[in-house]
Amino acid sequence: MQKILLAVDKLSTRAGQFSAISVVLLTVLICWEVFNRYAFNNPHDWVFDFTYMLYGVMFMMAGAYTLSKNGHVRGDVLYGFFQPRTQALFDLILYFIFFIPGIIALVYAGINFAAESIAINEHTTQTANGPPIWPFKLIIPIAGGLLLLQGFVEIIRCVICLQTGEWPKREHDVEEVDVDKLKAMVSHEDEKKGA
Repeated sequence: MQKILLAVDKLSTRAGQFSAISVVLLTVLICWEVFNRYAFNNPHDWVFDFTYMLYGVMFMMAGAYTLSKNGHVRGDVLYGFFQPRTQALFDLILYFIFFIPGIIALVYAGINFAAESIAINEHTTQTANGPPIWPFKLIIPIAGGLLLLQGFVEIIRCVICLQTGEWPKREHDVEEVDVDKLKAMVSHEDEKKGA
């Protein structure tokens, strides 16, 4: 079972890392456009459309990645004091009440949204001859599907935690620097050097 959980974590991680390329593309595109605008007085209308679509890709695809790393914001003021079983119980209830119905609605609406966009070969209307928008609308059901898959994995983790009293392991990737952990690590290294 743990291999399946980690395989889905790995899929979410790869999807998140792949979509992170949009940050680089977004940065390069904006810098190029600013340079063209001010150096050559040659702005391009389509760049605005393209930048918000790239931002949308980054935002949508980050959902499953963030969930796989247990990185979504929650009310940690009380949650952090609960035992793992209590945390799992609350998470399980909230997954069934809010998460699953919301993400199923997102996927369902996203499929229809993308299908209609593909059928009419939709282009943006912000500018004349705007870029096609249907490839970016196709990201909505894909991102929703990945998020739903990761949500099922998190539900399984909650059930395992309720049974064992411990959270199952996760796929590891880049982690935020916790200042307190960093201070403890530095002071531990200082103690080893002084001893």
